[in-house]
Amino acid sequence: MIRSAVAGNEEIALSVNRQIIYASIGIAVIFFVAAIDYHYWAALYRPIYAVMLVLLFMLFLSARAVFGAARWFVVGQIFIQPTELAKIVVILILARYLDYTRNDPKSVRWVLTSLLWVVGLVIWILLQPNLSNVIVIMVVWVSLLWINGLQVKHLLAFGFSIVILAIVGFPFLQSYQQQRIISFFFPDPNARHGATYNVQQALIAIGSGGWFGKGYGHGTQVQLRFLKVRHTDFIFSSISEEFGLIGAILVIIIITFIILRCLRAARAAPDVLGASIAFGVAILIFFQTVVNIGVNLNLLPVSGLPLPFISYGGSGLLSLLLGIGLVESIMMRKKPLES
Repeated sequence: MIRSAVAGNEEIALSVNRQIIYASIGIAVIFFVAAIDYHYWAALYRPIYAVMLVLLFMLFLSARAVFGAARWFVVGQIFIQPTELAKIVVILILARYLDYTRNDPKSVRWVLTSLLWVVGLVIWILLQPNLSNVIVIMVVWVSLLWINGLQVKHLLAFGFSIVILAIVGFPFLQSYQQQRIISFFFPDPNARHGATYNVQQALIAIGSGGWFGKGYGHGTQVQLRFLKVRHTDFIFSSISEEFGLIGAILVIIIITFIILRCLRAARAAPDVLGASIAFGVAILIFFQTVVNIGVNLNLLPVSGLPLPFISYGGSGLLSLLLGIGLVESIMMRKKPLES
């Protein structure tokens, strides 16, 4: 799909080869990470956390700004995005903390201590600014706390705080972030650029695909470049136009299968550590999938989150495959499932 989406565009023509390289490395990463007991990875939580903190701080100081935000290190022709790796690191750190405190009271102190571990990394991601990935990490945090005994009153308090923070914080968002939200609630049907235009073209692409699509490499919205960022944020629209509703549903089924296998690993895990890691990876894939498809269908404001395993992005793909490697490590050391 990346090859079809970038066809004829010399500026991003190398995206296909780069993604093949990242995918190849990612497969090797799965085998390497799975071969090592996940308990060893969790035991290294302090140096892993420290390295991630340094990378994000260096990114804040020296990274290249793209689309209004400094999110990448640029090494030659390669863009490296530490924020993607930070999502997996957060899952690992939280899983270790939740395992360590599994017998502790699920009090406010338990919640706030876990939040401190997360905020240490999130603050530097927010300063990039990269609000969408901050939201992803916070969703993972709440989800992991919930399955480990978060009280309903604390969950409601968190939800109420988020609503207040969203209202108070809106004036302090970057202008492009504000525009994305405003254009979602008050779209301009005559827009010729920006978030509203991109979503309009995405909807045209999805609708024009019909049941079986126009065929690989024959999507007019894609090939004629009406659909912007079609190899990343709007690749689901590219799939829908060229493979139709059937192709889009097939992609959703495949990703759902992966999520269910991660949840099965969580159920089969022998301890809280393994269960939390597998559940965290499942939530990460699920939430990014829902948001990406929701954006393509104009059900959510444009966020910039990629479609897991499919959108172009080497760092994102490597990070997800690292997460899959951790899940595989858990399954290789699982307890027998009860009949």
